[in-house]
Amino acid sequence: MRLELRLSELVNMKKHSARVAPLSACNSPVLTLTKVRGEDRPRENAMGNADGQAMVGGAGVESGAGRQRLHCCIRVTAVQVRKAIWGVAMVMCVCSSWAGSTQLAKLTFKQYDAPFTLTWFTTTWNCLFFPLYYIGHLCKSPERQTPKQRFRECCRFFGDDGLTAKVFFTKVAPFGLLWIMTNYLYLQALRKINSTDVSALFCCNKAFVFLLSWIVLRDRFMGVRIVAAILAIAGIVMLTYADGFHSHSVIGITFVVASASASALYKVLFKLVLGSAKFGEAALFLTIVGGANFVLLSFVPVILYFTHVEYFTSIADLPWAYLCGVAGLLLAFNILVNFGIAITYPTLISLGIVLSVPVNAVVDLYTCDIHFNTVRLIAVFIICLGFLMLLLPEDWDQCLIELGTKLRKREQTAEPAETGTSSGLNWTRRARTSMSTFSH
Repeated sequence: MRLELRLSELVNMKKHSARVAPLSACNSPVLTLTKVRGEDRPRENAMGNADGQAMVGGAGVESGAGRQRLHCCIRVTAVQVRKAIWGVAMVMCVCSSWAGSTQLAKLTFKQYDAPFTLTWFTTTWNCLFFPLYYIGHLCKSPERQTPKQRFRECCRFFGDDGLTAKVFFTKVAPFGLLWIMTNYLYLQALRKINSTDVSALFCCNKAFVFLLSWIVLRDRFMGVRIVAAILAIAGIVMLTYADGFHSHSVIGITFVVASASASALYKVLFKLVLGSAKFGEAALFLTIVGGANFVLLSFVPVILYFTHVEYFTSIADLPWAYLCGVAGLLLAFNILVNFGIAITYPTLISLGIVLSVPVNAVVDLYTCDIHFNTVRLIAVFIICLGFLMLLLPEDWDQCLIELGTKLRKREQTAEPAETGTSSGLNWTRRARTSMSTFSH
């Protein structure tokens, strides 16, 4: 009776493990398929080892289970390799789109010096997010919905009542203003200082996100991230010192640090107010931000035009190729950053952002008059190092301890084998010596 109960419990465990994602279970260091599916060994112990047929059957089941585990691990490895390959492509795309938009914006200001109009124009392109997402939904999802049905389903992200006027002005409009502020300050910084310093300083937003999350969201305290934040602040000070604290460079550095702070505030408040969003919900949110920017802020470029603050002689004289290039690259960058986690690891996407710094440095070296002195190089390196330290997982120290423990175990298991081999060789030498002595 006890045996039947135990067997039924094991079968239930097996069924429950089938409901859990098997790929993640195969990779998990705690829950593995071998522990869940290895019910043949207890059954064999309960019945006794005297039954030879049971032992043969158990061996056959174990070999079958071993083949299943091997097939699962091979499949998981193939998935990881595929994600890594996609990750390399994603790093290149993120890096090229972010660096390309920065360099094109710099070129645009040489022909049309209008940072707010460029911000308004590029933000309006966010209206394409939800249509592009819906096209992907039609191509991938087995249950195809009409645009109206998909829109209503994604609107549940804002609450039970959907997208109302109150929700718009309390939960969408503030983030739209932060979005505009982040991009406008970034473009203003490009007018004052070179692209390398701007892209490097903007990487400090990762440190600001950690500090705000620690204060506002009560996230876990990590010493390594505090060190990374200190490195980011030290890099800001050193970059300011690299140009001798001139007013022009100080203003540009202030603009880009304010842009990074606004970006960090956007991310932390989004997590606090709205939480985490699915792909369709994020696409709808960014589309609403773009539409609201077009409807509510279109009067600002008009006012700037008539006041000759951002003036152009005729529409035909505008650098439309540069304007559309900046908007298209920023749209591609935001699509990759927001939806790239569906095909690869988030760390690789963040790596593409920090790699844009050396790309901008190479472009600036050949296109503009920039002097890479020792202080500037150290400052850029410190900021990038702090950014990379912030990409470490929360349990990175435990992973290092486990890795060290595994390496020690391998060394300990290898030492007895070497000792046994050397003792066997010594015994053979002694035997040969005794035989030669006996023959003499």
